Amino acid sequence: MNKNLSLTESVIQREEFKRRFSLREMYLAVVFTPRAISKLIGNKKSKLVDKNFVKRIQLAVTEVNGCAICSYGHAKMALRQGMGNDEINSFLSGGSDFTKPEEAKAIMFAQYFADSRGFPKKYAYDSIVKEYGKKKARIILSAAQMMITGNMYGIPFSAFLSRLHGKPYKDSTLIYELGMLIAGILCLPIAIIHGFLRGCIGLPNERFDKSMTDQ
Repeated sequence: MNKNLSLTESVIQREEFKRRFSLREMYLAVVFTPRAISKLIGNKKSKLVDKNFVKRIQLAVTEVNGCAICSYGHAKMALRQGMGNDEINSFLSGGSDFTKPEEAKAIMFAQYFADSRGFPKKYAYDSIVKEYGKKKARIILSAAQMMITGNMYGIPFSAFLSRLHGKPYKDSTLIYELGMLIAGILCLPIAIIHGFLRGCIGLPNERFDKSMTDQ
Protein backbone atom coordinates (compact mmCIF):
# COMPACT_ATOMS: atom_id res chain seq x y z
CA MET A 1 0.00 0.00 0.00
CA ASN A 2 1.23 3.47 -0.92
CA LYS A 3 0.77 5.49 2.26
CA ASN A 4 0.23 8.63 0.16
CA LEU A 5 -2.84 7.23 -1.62
CA SER A 6 -6.27 8.46 -0.56
CA LEU A 7 -9.16 6.11 0.17
CA THR A 8 -10.73 6.90 -3.21
CA GLU A 9 -7.48 6.23 -5.07
CA SER A 10 -7.06 2.94 -3.21
CA VAL A 11 -10.62 1.81 -3.98
CA ILE A 12 -10.57 2.56 -7.72
CA GLN A 13 -7.32 0.65 -8.18
CA ARG A 14 -9.33 -2.61 -8.07
CA GLU A 15 -11.28 -3.43 -11.23
CA GLU A 16 -13.19 -6.51 -10.14
CA PHE A 17 -14.03 -8.64 -7.12
CA LYS A 18 -11.35 -10.91 -5.79
CA ARG A 19 -14.10 -12.56 -3.76
CA ARG A 20 -17.77 -11.80 -3.15
CA PHE A 21 -20.11 -13.02 -0.44
CA SER A 22 -23.83 -13.59 -0.07
CA LEU A 23 -26.18 -11.91 2.40
CA ARG A 24 -26.55 -15.25 4.20
CA GLU A 25 -22.78 -15.46 4.68
CA MET A 26 -22.71 -11.91 6.00
CA TYR A 27 -25.50 -12.62 8.47
CA LEU A 28 -23.80 -15.73 9.82
CA ALA A 29 -20.50 -13.88 10.16
CA VAL A 30 -22.13 -11.06 12.13
CA VAL A 31 -23.61 -13.60 14.57
CA PHE A 32 -20.09 -14.41 15.76
CA THR A 33 -18.73 -10.86 15.67
CA PRO A 34 -19.90 -9.34 19.01
CA ARG A 35 -18.16 -11.97 21.12
CA ALA A 36 -15.13 -11.78 18.84
CA ILE A 37 -14.93 -8.02 19.43
CA SER A 38 -15.28 -8.63 23.17
CA LYS A 39 -12.31 -11.00 23.05
CA LEU A 40 -10.19 -8.44 21.23
CA ILE A 41 -11.14 -5.69 23.68
CA GLY A 42 -10.13 -8.00 26.51
CA ASN A 43 -6.84 -8.68 24.75
CA LYS A 44 -6.05 -4.96 24.66
CA LYS A 45 -6.13 -5.04 28.45
CA SER A 46 -4.40 -8.37 29.00
CA LYS A 47 -1.94 -7.99 26.07
CA LEU A 48 -1.93 -11.78 25.77
CA VAL A 49 -1.45 -11.44 22.01
CA ASP A 50 0.64 -8.54 20.69
CA LYS A 51 -1.43 -5.87 18.90
CA ASN A 52 0.80 -6.08 15.80
CA PHE A 53 0.33 -9.84 15.73
CA VAL A 54 -3.43 -9.27 15.74
CA LYS A 55 -3.08 -6.73 12.94
CA ARG A 56 -0.97 -9.13 10.84
CA ILE A 57 -3.69 -11.76 11.20
CA GLN A 58 -6.30 -9.29 10.00
CA LEU A 59 -4.16 -8.11 7.08
CA ALA A 60 -3.73 -11.76 6.05
CA VAL A 61 -7.51 -12.26 6.04
CA THR A 62 -8.25 -9.11 4.06
CA GLU A 63 -5.54 -10.00 1.52
CA VAL A 64 -7.30 -13.26 0.71
CA ASN A 65 -10.69 -11.58 0.39
CA GLY A 66 -9.48 -8.51 -1.49
CA CYS A 67 -11.43 -5.78 0.30
CA ALA A 68 -10.06 -2.42 -0.85
CA ILE A 69 -11.60 -0.35 1.96
CA CYS A 70 -10.50 -2.80 4.66
CA SER A 71 -6.99 -2.98 3.24
CA TYR A 72 -6.75 0.80 3.28
CA GLY A 73 -8.17 1.21 6.78
CA HIS A 74 -6.21 -1.55 8.45
CA ALA A 75 -3.01 -0.58 6.69
CA LYS A 76 -3.40 2.95 8.06
CA MET A 77 -3.97 1.55 11.57
CA ALA A 78 -0.96 -0.74 11.21
CA LEU A 79 1.20 2.24 10.22
CA ARG A 80 0.04 4.10 13.32
CA GLN A 81 0.93 1.07 15.43
CA GLY A 82 4.48 1.19 14.11
CA MET A 83 4.46 -1.45 11.37
CA GLY A 84 6.58 -0.56 8.36
CA ASN A 85 5.15 0.12 4.91
CA ASP A 86 7.14 -2.74 3.36
CA GLU A 87 5.83 -5.15 5.98
CA ILE A 88 2.24 -4.06 5.39
CA ASN A 89 2.63 -4.36 1.62
CA SER A 90 4.03 -7.84 2.06
CA PHE A 91 0.99 -9.02 4.02
CA LEU A 92 -1.44 -7.31 1.64
CA SER A 93 0.19 -9.07 -1.32
CA GLY A 94 0.20 -12.48 0.35
CA GLY A 95 3.95 -12.46 0.92
CA SER A 96 5.76 -14.05 3.84
CA ASP A 97 8.95 -11.97 3.99
CA PHE A 98 7.96 -10.41 7.32
CA THR A 99 6.22 -13.40 8.88
CA LYS A 100 7.82 -14.27 12.19
CA PRO A 101 8.49 -17.98 12.74
CA GLU A 102 6.44 -17.99 15.95
CA GLU A 103 3.49 -16.40 14.14
CA ALA A 104 3.62 -18.42 10.93
CA LYS A 105 1.02 -21.02 11.92
CA ALA A 106 -1.46 -18.33 13.00
CA ILE A 107 -0.98 -16.40 9.74
CA MET A 108 -1.50 -19.58 7.73
CA PHE A 109 -4.65 -20.31 9.74
CA ALA A 110 -5.93 -16.77 9.06
CA GLN A 111 -5.39 -17.26 5.33
CA TYR A 112 -7.11 -20.65 5.45
CA PHE A 113 -9.96 -19.20 7.53
CA ALA A 114 -10.55 -16.57 4.86
CA ASP A 115 -10.19 -19.08 2.04
CA SER A 116 -12.81 -21.29 3.72
CA ARG A 117 -15.13 -18.25 3.89
CA GLY A 118 -15.05 -18.29 7.70
CA PHE A 119 -16.02 -21.95 7.88
CA PRO A 120 -12.77 -23.89 8.50
CA LYS A 121 -12.21 -27.53 9.34
CA LYS A 122 -11.97 -28.14 13.07
CA TYR A 123 -8.54 -29.74 12.78
CA ALA A 124 -7.18 -26.43 11.48
CA TYR A 125 -8.36 -24.62 14.59
CA ASP A 126 -7.16 -27.47 16.80
CA SER A 127 -3.69 -27.01 15.35
CA ILE A 128 -3.45 -23.41 16.56
CA VAL A 129 -4.88 -24.40 19.95
CA LYS A 130 -2.04 -26.90 20.19
CA GLU A 131 0.49 -24.30 19.05
CA TYR A 132 -0.62 -21.28 21.11
CA GLY A 133 -2.97 -22.59 23.80
CA LYS A 134 -6.73 -22.08 24.09
CA LYS A 135 -6.70 -18.45 25.22
CA LYS A 136 -4.41 -17.20 22.48
CA ALA A 137 -6.13 -19.37 19.86
CA ARG A 138 -9.47 -17.76 20.69
CA ILE A 139 -7.97 -14.31 20.19
CA ILE A 140 -6.45 -15.38 16.86
CA LEU A 141 -9.82 -16.77 15.76
CA SER A 142 -11.62 -13.64 16.98
CA ALA A 143 -9.29 -11.41 14.95
CA ALA A 144 -10.06 -13.43 11.84
CA GLN A 145 -13.81 -13.47 12.56
CA MET A 146 -13.95 -9.71 13.03
CA MET A 147 -11.95 -9.10 9.86
CA ILE A 148 -13.99 -11.34 7.58
CA THR A 149 -17.20 -9.65 8.75
CA GLY A 150 -15.70 -6.29 7.88
CA ASN A 151 -14.64 -7.66 4.49
CA MET A 152 -18.13 -8.95 3.72
CA TYR A 153 -19.54 -5.45 4.12
CA GLY A 154 -16.48 -3.61 2.85
CA ILE A 155 -16.27 -5.47 -0.47
CA PRO A 156 -19.65 -4.30 -1.84
CA PHE A 157 -19.02 -0.87 -0.29
CA SER A 158 -15.70 -0.68 -2.15
CA ALA A 159 -17.45 -1.66 -5.38
CA PHE A 160 -20.12 0.98 -4.80
CA LEU A 161 -17.58 3.74 -4.15
CA SER A 162 -15.65 2.72 -7.25
CA ARG A 163 -18.91 2.89 -9.23
CA LEU A 164 -19.58 6.40 -7.90
CA HIS A 165 -16.20 7.43 -9.29
CA GLY A 166 -17.01 6.06 -12.72
CA LYS A 167 -15.14 2.77 -12.41
CA PRO A 168 -17.65 -0.01 -11.63
CA TYR A 169 -16.28 -3.48 -11.00
CA LYS A 170 -16.49 -5.66 -14.11
CA ASP A 171 -18.50 -8.42 -12.42
CA SER A 172 -20.68 -6.28 -10.15
CA THR A 173 -24.13 -4.71 -10.32
CA LEU A 174 -25.66 -1.78 -8.51
CA ILE A 175 -28.41 -4.10 -7.24
CA TYR A 176 -25.85 -6.39 -5.59
CA GLU A 177 -23.91 -3.51 -4.03
CA LEU A 178 -26.91 -1.65 -2.61
CA GLY A 179 -28.67 -4.88 -1.70
CA MET A 180 -25.76 -6.04 0.44
CA LEU A 181 -25.26 -2.62 2.03
CA ILE A 182 -28.90 -1.98 2.89
CA ALA A 183 -29.84 -5.54 3.84
CA GLY A 184 -26.65 -5.83 5.87
CA ILE A 185 -27.68 -2.85 8.01
CA LEU A 186 -31.24 -4.14 8.40
CA CYS A 187 -30.08 -7.62 9.44
CA LEU A 188 -27.43 -6.34 11.84
CA PRO A 189 -29.58 -6.09 15.02
CA ILE A 190 -31.16 -9.49 14.37
CA ALA A 191 -27.78 -11.13 13.89
CA ILE A 192 -26.41 -9.49 17.05
CA ILE A 193 -29.38 -10.78 19.08
CA HIS A 194 -28.87 -14.20 17.52
CA GLY A 195 -25.23 -14.16 18.63
CA PHE A 196 -26.16 -12.98 22.12
CA LEU A 197 -28.69 -15.80 22.51
CA ARG A 198 -26.09 -18.32 21.38
CA GLY A 199 -23.83 -17.09 24.15
CA CYS A 200 -26.64 -17.21 26.73
CA ILE A 201 -27.29 -20.89 26.09
CA GLY A 202 -23.59 -21.73 26.10
CA LEU A 203 -22.95 -22.32 22.40
CA PRO A 204 -19.34 -21.71 21.30
CA ASN A 205 -18.41 -18.65 19.28
CA GLU A 206 -17.08 -20.69 16.40
CA ARG A 207 -18.33 -22.84 13.57
CA PHE A 208 -16.57 -25.54 11.61
CA ASP A 209 -16.99 -27.37 8.35
CA LYS A 210 -18.14 -30.82 9.39
CA SER A 211 -18.31 -32.27 5.89
CA MET A 212 -16.22 -35.36 5.19
CA THR A 213 -14.44 -33.83 2.22
CA ASP A 214 -11.20 -31.95 2.76
CA GLN A 215 -10.75 -29.05 0.39
